[in-house]
Amino acid sequence: MQSATANLLDAALKLSDEERSALALRLMESLPPEGILTVDDPDFEAELERRFADPAGAIPWSELRSEA
Repeated sequence: MQSATANLLDAALKLSDEERSALALRLMESLPPEGILTVDDPDFEAELERRFADPAGAIPWSELRSEA
């Protein structure tokens, strides 16, 4: 672990239970959901290419909207 990260962790561990819980929640909320690619993910472009290569597997927006 880098020293800045280690220092931050040491400081966080000194917080109260309530403060650590709030911090943990904020950190978890800052992460992208598992299994969902973001535009800065190196696999994002490859996934777009894969999907555009087979438009037959696409679901029309009107159908998706009605399922939501």
